[in-house]
Amino acid sequence: MIERSEYLEELKRWKDKDVIKVVTGIRRCGKSTLFDLFIKYLKENKIKDEQIIKINLENPDYNFKDYKELYDYVNKKIKSDKNYYVFLDEVQTIDKFQKAVDGLYIKKNVDLYIAGSNAYLLSGELATLLTGRYIEIKMLPLSFKEYVTAFETNNYQQLFLEYMKNGGMPGNIEILKSYPNDLDKYLDGIFSTIVYKDIMARNNITDKILLENILKFIFDSIGSPISTKKISDTLTSKGIATSNHTVENYLTSFLESYLLYKAERFDVKGKNLLVRDYKYYVVDLGLRSYLLGKKTRQDMGHMLENIVYLELLRRGYKVYVGKVDDLEIDFVAQNHDGLQYFQVALSVHDSKALERELKPLQKTGDHYPKYLLTLDMDLETDYDGITKINVIDWLLK
Repeated sequence: MIERSEYLEELKRWKDKDVIKVVTGIRRCGKSTLFDLFIKYLKENKIKDEQIIKINLENPDYNFKDYKELYDYVNKKIKSDKNYYVFLDEVQTIDKFQKAVDGLYIKKNVDLYIAGSNAYLLSGELATLLTGRYIEIKMLPLSFKEYVTAFETNNYQQLFLEYMKNGGMPGNIEILKSYPNDLDKYLDGIFSTIVYKDIMARNNITDKILLENILKFIFDSIGSPISTKKISDTLTSKGIATSNHTVENYLTSFLESYLLYKAERFDVKGKNLLVRDYKYYVVDLGLRSYLLGKKTRQDMGHMLENIVYLELLRRGYKVYVGKVDDLEIDFVAQNHDGLQYFQVALSVHDSKALERELKPLQKTGDHYPKYLLTLDMDLETDYDGITKINVIDWLLK
């Protein structure tokens, strides 16, 4: 197993604290493995097997007909006043699961960890019940830094090209090492499960062809501002009739399943959010390669941008697309320390390309850190306060 050290350390920090630990993220991104790694840590620290209760609610061995049966099952295993560590995976599959979660949380000797692959987990009743009583750990597929630990080579440039194409789903690693020709089959399994279980079944969607066409349009447009009207008009012009309202509903379901992430636009000088033409990024470029096919190789600039966007999320930033007058900054990243600006380009060896990428950063009128990330193999360079860094070096920091 690849050590998901940042997520693991976060669970360790919150161990025995009076909050529910909620791990969210797309299917197969490693949530169950994270629980296994944490359970291993508990056992190494003298927590006995009988104090650890782990249930994957999608495992047919557990056939609870309602939340009460789930609660009763766990409650019967709590036989002393010792601390018990309860892990509920894919808990949103149980109707009214919130009541079981709340009932277990109020027990003084239960440290509760739950995971799910749909944003529904933290919407509605659960959010109301648990306001101020949970922390969310937002899990993503492997970062490039995690990905390289699985391979015995220092050829990071080659690994990065493979990462860009194949994505970072943890299950990819064993397949790439042993059965690389089966990768599409594996990704098809993930994609189908997300589409059928987390999107179509949950949202009562019946038109799989329309769903895939909308998704292909968005996957093909990562890094470009798009609107529901643009999607609807484009598909209608191709003979696939739909409406703005339908596209909006599908988009919401893609976001709730963590298949897509939305970057809002931020007016750097006015310091306010803009309310149209968002950009969307896919949670894993391997799924994009699977759905779109080989044409993805023609779009490395936007793929690089997608990788940087996800890495900024991993590092705890809120991430926006910046607008400076009539120019655009790829990313405005915000945390408690303030803002940072990022431009992303394949190469700026051409002087006109360098000028084009620097200009928006130069126009911000402030002194927040500014970075230009490229695949150029030059040494780190400074352009009047704008730091140019090789993106692979930045990802490995």
